[in-house]
Amino acid sequence: MVEPGSAVRVLHEVFGFSSFRGEQESIVERTVAGQDSVVLMPTGGGKSLCYQLPALLRPGVGVVVSPLIALMHDQVEALRLLGVRAAYWNSTSTPAQAAQVRAQLLDGSLDLLYVAPERLLLPAFLTLLEQVGAGPGVALFAIDEAHCVSQWGHDFRPEYLRIAEITERFPGVPRIALTATADAVTRREIHVRLALTEAAEYVSSFDRPNIRYVVEEKTDGGSQLLRFLATGDDGRGYRDEAGIVYCRSRKRTEQVAEALRAAGYDALAYHAGLDADTRAQVQQRFRREDGVVVVATIAFGMGIDKPDVRFVAHVDLPKSLEGYYQETGRAGRDGEPATAWMAYGLADVVQLRSFITGSGASAEHQRVDQIKLDAMLGYAEASTCRRRVLLAYFGEQSGDCGNCDTCLSPPVLWDATVPAQKVLSAVVRTGERFGAGHVIDVLAGRLTEKVASRGHDELPTFGVGADLDDLQWRSVIRQLVARGVLAPDPERMGALTLTASARPILSGTERVELRRFVKPEKARKTKDRSAGRGSGPATTASEPERELFEVLRAERRVIADAEGVPAYVVLPDRTLWELIATRPRTPEDLLAVNGIGPVKAERYGAAFLALLAAQEEAGA
Repeated sequence: MVEPGSAVRVLHEVFGFSSFRGEQESIVERTVAGQDSVVLMPTGGGKSLCYQLPALLRPGVGVVVSPLIALMHDQVEALRLLGVRAAYWNSTSTPAQAAQVRAQLLDGSLDLLYVAPERLLLPAFLTLLEQVGAGPGVALFAIDEAHCVSQWGHDFRPEYLRIAEITERFPGVPRIALTATADAVTRREIHVRLALTEAAEYVSSFDRPNIRYVVEEKTDGGSQLLRFLATGDDGRGYRDEAGIVYCRSRKRTEQVAEALRAAGYDALAYHAGLDADTRAQVQQRFRREDGVVVVATIAFGMGIDKPDVRFVAHVDLPKSLEGYYQETGRAGRDGEPATAWMAYGLADVVQLRSFITGSGASAEHQRVDQIKLDAMLGYAEASTCRRRVLLAYFGEQSGDCGNCDTCLSPPVLWDATVPAQKVLSAVVRTGERFGAGHVIDVLAGRLTEKVASRGHDELPTFGVGADLDDLQWRSVIRQLVARGVLAPDPERMGALTLTASARPILSGTERVELRRFVKPEKARKTKDRSAGRGSGPATTASEPERELFEVLRAERRVIADAEGVPAYVVLPDRTLWELIATRPRTPEDLLAVNGIGPVKAERYGAAFLALLAAQEEAGA
């Protein structure tokens, strides 16, 4: 029987927090009571605590199933620094380490064990678990990244479909499935496929108010990225800040990383074509060093629990809003302002639709992928608050956020009915056999060899579009594609074809209102990063406070290097800022600071108290 109030006591004594956030307390109490739960909580919302704390309160070991080796290592390191008996058992474990974990499981000297789903499904491991269950006991099963169970999702893992087979063999052990990314369909799949039909569902807000969302029309993605990194949203830019840049291809990651290095950024490429040692080195540098930028395919990021990522950039359009939300959610986990920036163009749409039709997947799967892509296009082309569009996709309603590009610099809309009719007419008269470039040449009246050889200079539409430049015409065409008025044919190199939605526009019975194209260098006004709902101590601090923060951060780096762990595992940035705000003088004062419990106060307290005292004497 768990004593009343013990959860809050352990929360403070072990984790250093004075109170729960959101529905954490309710989830913890339900799990401690032996009941199942499905938890949807945004990245940085405190999901881990929902199973870590109950594992300490219930007898036996908590088994955490996760596909993310990097996350296992991070969390085990962090838990051990808190005095929690934690371990992992995965493909990186040596025979000696595996033998040690086996012994600890059998003698009851582990609080938490992290395993990959493949390990959980091994008959030998199941036999071991049954021995543990009959002896020291199994406290709970936590199934992290539960959206991996969805066969329609971007992170589907077939091993997840068999997890229920194992966990149901322990009927008295509570199960908790957790994810930061799941739409309504995926939520239903989690309940059904993990046999959690009776589980309570906890859905926290998907909103990450400290993240600013910015989308640019792509003209030259590489140059636009460099401009974004140089200026940011406040003119200071992102020099010496940690960030992730996502690209669609391996070759592109290498090219972008090289361009960033040439511009003075500490940039590294990461993709599945690199050998395992190189990928591990990139991950380690990103986790443990400041100011590293990783340019990656979607292979990077899952399980990297680095709180001080200041930006996530996409130079190519993601395939779905789920993937985009998950990737952008790796920014600003510390609650400080961060930016999710993306450049997208018509070529992205053509390429992604080509991927879908050429995937070899079933017709139903292709249909679902197309629906997901359409939702992504709707977000990219939004003329209203982007956050509202993003949250609505996950079934959450909100007002205008005041912290995205469309709120801060509302787009200018214009009556594009006539230009749209010109485009559609040119597409029809050229036989619906050509891509955007050729159609624009016809509209602009350019007598290229291709135009002349096909006699398209004789068409009524030749030269009728001289009033707009190429970038403006591309913007019109891209928005018509995003609205489903035009469709690129992937089997004919992206040739534009008309859909049924084009008829009322051509006949003049439907008016077309589009976003007016603005050149990228003028698209974003410099904004104070403390605007909107994303302000934090890093943006409001005085210059002396910033200097003190750097002093504390340097000391944290020394400690982290000595411990062999990432700096944020010692103390996160938000705890350093709270030290500056509260100026504790004694070890007892330290215990009132969020993120510092008795173990950390004893291990690191003296060093930080000495620095604070020295700064106070110096008048800082």
